[in-house]
Amino acid sequence: MTKEEVIKALSTVQDPDLNQDLVTLNMIKDLEISDGQIRFQVVLTTPACPLKEKIKNDCIEAVSAVAGEGWEVVPEMTSNVTAAFDNTPVLQGVKNVIAVASGKGGVGKSTVSANLALALARNGAKVGLLDADIYGPSVPTMFNCEREMPEVHKQNGKDIITPIEQYGIKLMSIGFLTGDNAVIWRGPMATSALKQFIGDTEWGELDYLVVDLPPGTGDIHLGLVQNVPLSGAVIVTTPQKVALADVKKGINMFLQPQINVPVLGIVENMAYFTPEELPENKYFIFGKDGGKEMAEKYGVPFLGEIPIVQSIRESGDSGYPAIMKEGVTAEAFGKLAEEVARQTAISNAKRSEAKQQSATPNF
Repeated sequence: MTKEEVIKALSTVQDPDLNQDLVTLNMIKDLEISDGQIRFQVVLTTPACPLKEKIKNDCIEAVSAVAGEGWEVVPEMTSNVTAAFDNTPVLQGVKNVIAVASGKGGVGKSTVSANLALALARNGAKVGLLDADIYGPSVPTMFNCEREMPEVHKQNGKDIITPIEQYGIKLMSIGFLTGDNAVIWRGPMATSALKQFIGDTEWGELDYLVVDLPPGTGDIHLGLVQNVPLSGAVIVTTPQKVALADVKKGINMFLQPQINVPVLGIVENMAYFTPEELPENKYFIFGKDGGKEMAEKYGVPFLGEIPIVQSIRESGDSGYPAIMKEGVTAEAFGKLAEEVARQTAISNAKRSEAKQQSATPNF
């Protein structure tokens, strides 16, 4: 066997999401042939890739068909998260900024944000979580660090905030600074605080920064999209009609030409009630398939369903999010993280392709 023959075989293996072969995508690294083994790395676009096993098996099958008997094919699955934008002046070192929005309060957006961030980190990504709900911060409670205070140091004459680290992710919230005091600010002051949390926080190298947005479509949302290059937005809803009515506004905000942020998809929270001791039983107390139908209407991905169970509430109150425990909710949030990572990679690939096409001279 020669390296050329192996590369030719691997060029027949497609990334199902990006619709190109692994060789063209430059995802094959460190190919070695010795002692009856063919070893190489497959560098995926995210450690949370839900198609990891399929790609691995396709590689083994393609190379084995050429190599024949007597050769062991050993692909090593690694990852390098793709970045939405290159050389951004804001949030340098952060590859992707994902906004979690709803358009309506009370749909469990903060719960989804917290568990999404943790699920991405559990898959091996470097993750931060920014609580952008200036008036109703919940991250300190949900992460059991209500009494923590971020450190501040000088850098080039500027105050720089060191985020709180908990459960392997970096956190920033106005709640760390105000405690139990109410934030009674006009919109411009809230937007100014958000800018500081973005530009004056030492986020470091991150694969994903998840931003938990407040309800509505106001100053904070506009301030975020104007100051931060967003990879995309995740929209949270419940199945009921009263929630979906406001979710439409949230989707339309991101799709407006002057904002133009990709909607990575819709997640349906509180999709059904299930007793944890009887997970096969489902009760659709808020209606059924509202989020899925909304995704179909707008032509955006449906990211999955999150059930409503008592442990989610208990986990949020105790500061130990549901993804950190075994069970039906942890499984649901794990699948959500895989799908969000997948859609982010697809969106980044489309953006990169469009950029290349625009840069190609048209003779």
